[in-house]
Amino acid sequence: MGISDRLLGKKSPNGKPHIAGVYPSAALPGGEVRITGSDLRPSELRRPRVRFGDIEGSVLISSDDFLIARVPFGASSGPVVISTNGHSSNPHQVRVAVPIVENLHPVANPALDAEGNIYVTFSGSRGQKTPVSIFKIDTNYNVKPFVSDLMNATSIAFDRTGQMFVSSRNDGTVYRVAPNGSFSSYAEGMGIATGIAFDRIGNLYVGDRSGTIFKIAPDRQIFVFATLEPSVSAYHLAFGPHGDLFVTGPTTSSFDCVYKIDPHGTVSTFFRGLGRPQGIVFDVDGNLYVASSLSGKRGIVRIAPDGHATLEVAGADLVGLACAPGRSAILATSRPVGNSTVIGAVHHLAWNIQGLPLPNFAT
Repeated sequence: MGISDRLLGKKSPNGKPHIAGVYPSAALPGGEVRITGSDLRPSELRRPRVRFGDIEGSVLISSDDFLIARVPFGASSGPVVISTNGHSSNPHQVRVAVPIVENLHPVANPALDAEGNIYVTFSGSRGQKTPVSIFKIDTNYNVKPFVSDLMNATSIAFDRTGQMFVSSRNDGTVYRVAPNGSFSSYAEGMGIATGIAFDRIGNLYVGDRSGTIFKIAPDRQIFVFATLEPSVSAYHLAFGPHGDLFVTGPTTSSFDCVYKIDPHGTVSTFFRGLGRPQGIVFDVDGNLYVASSLSGKRGIVRIAPDGHATLEVAGADLVGLACAPGRSAILATSRPVGNSTVIGAVHHLAWNIQGLPLPNFAT
């Protein structure tokens, strides 16, 4: 059967299934992907078998020309194959994120330093003092406690010199963290301080989820930069390639937006239509990636500069991401399992995107 026959939905004379595409082509274990093609369901109307490498996934919906499958836990990047009536389809490559560390509590993007070490919070519920506030994961994925006794560590950012800063949504303070993990107050009175980011001349921006974006100059003068609709959880901040600040913050709506704030503090809506948008990053081509839902499907959404949105990674419970060396990404998940218990994890995904580098601060 030729390509034109498959596009017209005609069956193969031998009933052999054929995969035309997988959307999205990357996922976390537990994420749902849509597989399109032909002859994907057995003639007896039984469900087909789907294998991700050597591990079988579950089929949620099946028809002749598409099916929805859940990526099984333990799967890794490699071929997905559909089997029906004793026939196996052509293999189609899928990228699967691999867990690095579990039993954390990130509430925003992980952060990477210049050497590629990963930093992630154990934030805890508000007012909860956790034994470790920030963990350091080295390039060999060894995990060590890095910061202790910082209540509700929320968002982490580095300036161009490699200096770490972290916000606390408990006391509204932004702290400066030394290489040995000790910390000192940098700016106070930031309300419910959540997302933080630096601009290209070294100003630090802090999102107070009650509705304010603060601007802290290098001499520590504090200004109100912009006001937004309050968020039910946190603001997440990232600077785009042209110096505009982009902000997400989930509200009670299921049709939230990404805000764009120009250097003068003027707020506009860059994109509307996301469910619970959280951590954000830019790649070198100006695409914005958001941990959110799009049309009811949770994962990482890519929003192109022209505003076109697509789901790029399937996966539940995502709260943030960071671009990593080697055109890869670090993904953070956080899932509540009780009134005060959260299970979080950090994953690595070979994804072929290159992150926007830190701003080139003026000297």
